[in-house]
Amino acid sequence: MAQVSMTVNGKAASGDVEGRTLLVQFLRENLHLTGTHVGCDTSQCGACVVHVNGKAVKACTMLAAEAEGAEVRTIEGMANADGSLNTVQQAFQDHHGLQCGFCTPGMVMSASALLAENPNPTETEIRAYLEGNICRCTGYHNIVKAIMAAAGQDVSKIAAE
Repeated sequence: MAQVSMTVNGKAASGDVEGRTLLVQFLRENLHLTGTHVGCDTSQCGACVVHVNGKAVKACTMLAAEAEGAEVRTIEGMANADGSLNTVQQAFQDHHGLQCGFCTPGMVMSASALLAENPNPTETEIRAYLEGNICRCTGYHNIVKAIMAAAGQDVSKIAAE
């Protein structure tokens, strides 16, 4: 067992972990932050995306010990300070970018990372960025629309699928 310490959603967090403990396990099991989902266990689905030091990371591919001293943000830390939905979350709601909701935390985290890197992405750039996130319900159309809306773009230009 080893002690791991990091800042999660702006708060100090630490715990004892085995060397093989994944970041997603630490977040869910030790910190009880269950918004980060485990979907495939093979880094294919993107349901476990979190931000580590400002970068989107699949938490099922990173050991908790690798996050030692890092700034980690999960979906629970994405809302505005007053508890209201942030721009990306609100756009997902407004443009029906979710259905069952299982992929939504990972999609929101990926979308936020994309917009931090590229505040005005094209539809093609959004679709390419989301290749590591799987949604089995929406067909992605409304997810792309939500991300474009969060970027302040005219969503009426999105081609119908």
